[in-house]
Amino acid sequence: MKAFHAEISKLLSLPGIWLALLIGALAPAVIAALDAIAEKEAIIAGVSTRLPEMGYSGLGLGVQGVIILGVLAVSSEYRTESSEGAGGQQISTSLMVVSSRLQLFLAKAGAVSVISILLCILAVILIVPTTRYILGDYAPLLEWTRLAGAVCYWTFTALLAFGLTLLTKQGMIPLTMLMINSSLVSFSVLLAKVTKLAFYLPDRAGMEMFMFTKNSASTEVTGSLFDSYHTPFTGGLIMFAWVAVLLGIAAIVFHRRDVAA
Repeated sequence: MKAFHAEISKLLSLPGIWLALLIGALAPAVIAALDAIAEKEAIIAGVSTRLPEMGYSGLGLGVQGVIILGVLAVSSEYRTESSEGAGGQQISTSLMVVSSRLQLFLAKAGAVSVISILLCILAVILIVPTTRYILGDYAPLLEWTRLAGAVCYWTFTALLAFGLTLLTKQGMIPLTMLMINSSLVSFSVLLAKVTKLAFYLPDRAGMEMFMFTKNSASTEVTGSLFDSYHTPFTGGLIMFAWVAVLLGIAAIVFHRRDVAA
């Protein structure tokens, strides 16, 4: 527990973490607000088929904050210090304090997970009044089961960023790739138009935990931005499997890697 508490304190002491928290808290509400404004007239007229998505779109596209969080948790360890700090890296100090690499790995992953969960809850707290303010009585009630799926999606996404950064030892590649995929161009959504294998990619499967709704009479989506393929439970299992495999590989590499390499 001491290692876990130390990692929480270390994360919260990073200058960049406050930008991550700010983006994570505000970006989902902004996205949800823009989506609600765009659909408001159609919703009031009773012709919108996207009413069940209101609010959830922000949670699906507003994960940039936890991506930054997952990247910072590792990249800060491998950043070379100034000449005053002997040009070393924080990872050397961390391993002197916590001799077990597995313990340090688990403490970091746990810290990233806890902060991601709390950040997602904060985002939901901001989304609810935002959509209510714009849509009034037309605003849908957010279902706790889908919100739980969104929390899992945020946590898994942060851990994917954490694992990828641990493998690469630098944050630029994971940060760029995941930020573009989550906000600008979703590669899995594009690939889904070509092959059904894309439905098994982590972000695409994970979003089905909360983002997509189905007509009870068929498997076709009613008012969703994307075609649905998995049940929420199956989508969650697929994303969890990706995270487990990636973190398993990252843990092995971290255990065997020379700190100075």
